[in-house]
Amino acid sequence: MANALYDRRWRQRRVDQLRAHPLCRLCMDVRGRATIATVADHITPHRGDPIKFEGPLQSLCKACHDGWKQSLENGGHIKGCDLAGMPIDPAHPWNKAPR
Repeated sequence: MANALYDRRWRQRRVDQLRAHPLCRLCMDVRGRATIATVADHITPHRGDPIKFEGPLQSLCKACHDGWKQSLENGGHIKGCDLAGMPIDPAHPWNKAPR
């Protein structure tokens, strides 16, 4: 069913998203790096739901979409740490622990 959602209208929506926001949101926000986006990602996973499919999009590079975004959806947080060894995801359990 989800494959039927990726029609001509979707392809145009993807082009419009990447044209309006050509840089990867995660690379910019988390890593401070400008990377060309190639994926128009559904911010909220749609899992084949046609209503959620029409929801907001974000531009991501393939590496962030296939790595960080999947980790977020499957594990609840983005894996990885900054140069100081702190988790890069503010929602990571380590960042919520009392200090």
